[in-house]
Amino acid sequence: MAGLGDIVQKAFYLGVGLATTAGEQAGEKLSSIGVQAQKLTDEMVAKGEITTEEARKLVDEMIQSAQQQNLNQAQDTTERAKKTNEPRRIEIVADNEAPASSSESPDNISQMRKQVEALQEELKRMKNS
Repeated sequence: MAGLGDIVQKAFYLGVGLATTAGEQAGEKLSSIGVQAQKLTDEMVAKGEITTEEARKLVDEMIQSAQQQNLNQAQDTTERAKKTNEPRRIEIVADNEAPASSSESPDNISQMRKQVEALQEELKRMKNS
């Protein structure tokens, strides 16, 4: 039964790693949107199309809109998870088994394995710091 415990632990770590990565990507996207909005409004101010105060309000509105959209997506995901009473099923494929669907090429699988390994390494680094 020690093998089952390892599988559960790895699945948990994978979930934590994926959640962390998703959070980081969302933060990067929000900051990218802020930078793009700032550049756009700076150009409009330079051309005299809007005032500095209007530009500041426009940037704030764009950032709030992006944050609200991100929050709504997170809430939708949480609500869907609450609606299902059953735990999510996870299919574990051993190295010697064929993929579940024909759309999963060996290159795709090896890429996914590399991503999982990278997430596991990142998780280990986070534990040690």
